[in-house]
Amino acid sequence: RDVVGPVHKIYANDARFSIILLARNVGKRKAQIAAIRGSSGDLVLNVDSDTILAADVVTKLAAKMRDPDIGAAMGQLVASNRNDTWLTSLIDMEYWLACNEERAAQARFGAVMCCCGPCAMYRRSALALLLDQYETQFFRGKPSDFGEDRHLTILMLKAGFRTEYVPDAIAATVVPDTLGPYLRQQLRWARSTFRDTFLALRLLPELDGYLTLDVVGQNLGPLLLALSALAALAELAVGGSVPWWTGLTIAAMTMVRCSVAALRAGELRFLGFS
Repeated sequence: RDVVGPVHKIYANDARFSIILLARNVGKRKAQIAAIRGSSGDLVLNVDSDTILAADVVTKLAAKMRDPDIGAAMGQLVASNRNDTWLTSLIDMEYWLACNEERAAQARFGAVMCCCGPCAMYRRSALALLLDQYETQFFRGKPSDFGEDRHLTILMLKAGFRTEYVPDAIAATVVPDTLGPYLRQQLRWARSTFRDTFLALRLLPELDGYLTLDVVGQNLGPLLLALSALAALAELAVGGSVPWWTGLTIAAMTMVRCSVAALRAGELRFLGFS
């Protein structure tokens, strides 16, 4: 609070801004809800504190939200520190794939399954219907403190709203530059994906069949990959034979995906993502 105090002072006398200081750190979700309830616009833009928006992001997201059936829209995420380490460069490519393959395909079939927290716009009238459910989510008997963006998106879809992806609304966010924080982040996201899949399953009959395939693939894919790797290790340990076909199949599938990304993005660096 002491660190951000000077920033607050800059905007304290500007009528366009309202600074909300909570009595204590209650987590992102409750802070987000306090801000939503304290604002008054028809549209609400969520931006993480480590994210910088391009100058036209608000305009482009708001234009998409003119359709009253759309409850939320997200922009494209890039890593602002992508040139810092090999890991940040890989994460930047991972973000491109997540946005321009996964989210873009989902949007084509009417429902982005997770509007990412760093840059997402919501319709106030839709949020008003959902905030109580959003605030009181529990996981294993405790108030949930992770996966806010995915859960709020699923609630939007359950309420009958569409969710969209806007590829030319660019937001640059800071990504982990060492493996420890990256793995902890990925664990949080994986827990969120598996947990909210159970909510999404009830939605799937109402959505396009492609989205059923996508959700099933997101959840079963990593498990099948892990089983393949374990089976290969077991073959090596028990039979003494090297499971070449397992390794070659996984490598080939990876190269195909990265080659398509390199072609679509027009950047050879995606071949290195393999």
